[in-house]
Amino acid sequence: MDIELDVLEVDDAREFQKFGKPGRVATAQAKDTNGDKIKLTLWNDDIDRIKAGDKVKLTNGYVSEWQGELQLTTGRFGKIEVLGKTGDAGDSTAPTAPVYKNYDSDKDDKLLDENVDEENIEEI
Repeated sequence: MDIELDVLEVDDAREFQKFGKPGRVATAQAKDTNGDKIKLTLWNDDIDRIKAGDKVKLTNGYVSEWQGELQLTTGRFGKIEVLGKTGDAGDSTAPTAPVYKNYDSDKDDKLLDENVDEENIEEI
């Protein structure tokens, strides 16, 4: 899934160990072009790049459920890029239906979207 979001706030990073490797994760609050809010999971170096007030594009991301809340993430195969600041001139994002509305938590915590390659979905 590809989606553009406005980042509203970024929480402090948390450190973790997975398979003996250190990592960092932070949760951001974001909204889509319709104003619908969702949590955005940021990993490692993305935590330092993404700030409140940024407009970002998430490419090849997916939706999962964590502690009862839907969250967008890049996972291992996606990427996130900063497009500019929220409300910058030249912002051409047209309102679209939020893609995470197709998410069904009863179906294996995976996005129900034929555009997602389920083999590339990473468990959180």
